[in-house]
Amino acid sequence: MSDSPASVGTVREQIRRASESLTATERRLSALILSNYPFAGLEPIQTIATSSNVSAPSISRFVSKLGYQGFQDFQQQLIKELREGHKSPLDLHTATSPLAEDFFDKFTAKSAELLKESAKSITVAQFERVGSLLSDPKSEIFLLGGRMSDLVAQFLSRHLKQIRPGVNQVSSEPDWWPEYILRMRQRDILVLVDFRRYQRSLEEFAERASKHCGLKIVLITDSWMSPISKYASDILALNIDSGTVFDSYIAAFSLVEALMTRVAEATWPQASQRIKRWDSLRTLPDDQAKSLKS
Repeated sequence: MSDSPASVGTVREQIRRASESLTATERRLSALILSNYPFAGLEPIQTIATSSNVSAPSISRFVSKLGYQGFQDFQQQLIKELREGHKSPLDLHTATSPLAEDFFDKFTAKSAELLKESAKSITVAQFERVGSLLSDPKSEIFLLGGRMSDLVAQFLSRHLKQIRPGVNQVSSEPDWWPEYILRMRQRDILVLVDFRRYQRSLEEFAERASKHCGLKIVLITDSWMSPISKYASDILALNIDSGTVFDSYIAAFSLVEALMTRVAEATWPQASQRIKRWDSLRTLPDDQAKSLKS
């Protein structure tokens, strides 16, 4: 018995896996659905047909190719993804079983699974492309995350600042965002981190930055995809579902550690000199400073 579409990933992932077998008409339809995912796929079939210039029967054949029983089945999956993407810890607690015995062993085993699954979800080409963007000395980098995920953005920015110049951690206060947007240029990079219970203000920030100068946006998100994805040139989607009351950021921290190491290795002659100068200018404890002088 073959797997149901929902058991093998999101609709977005299913479309990407099927991309090589799609006809020109189906590629046009998939582009429309992915351009405002998942909302474009939730429109009435006739609206989608008009917008994509694809007939309603062709849309039905397309969703059948993805493995769905019909257009309604396809839309039910999109609705399910929307609900998954907005679950709170209260929702997650009611949907999971507590890890009663050997809690830490089971928890770390699940964390290891998340790392493996997330590693498979990011291709070598994706990782190298983002690593190259962050290594380009001609580009400035701006980073920002949501209420909790900003910790991931800060972790990356604090390390990148020691490795290369032109790294900016954007203030979490929206009142200051115009100052950062006014400094952005088309060749710059905006890294946004946004996981489920997506933050509307981050989406607005991405939209304004994109309209201002058309810079590249790198989005670090989950498999349900932040709405910011429609503005992103590169999307790094991770598995965050730990099966417990809280989502796990372990894959996100592993990813940014890999990225900052990739940038350091790619720019080591310049990075090593900057780190050396950085360390020489750090404030030292009084006793350590005295020992260096003696």
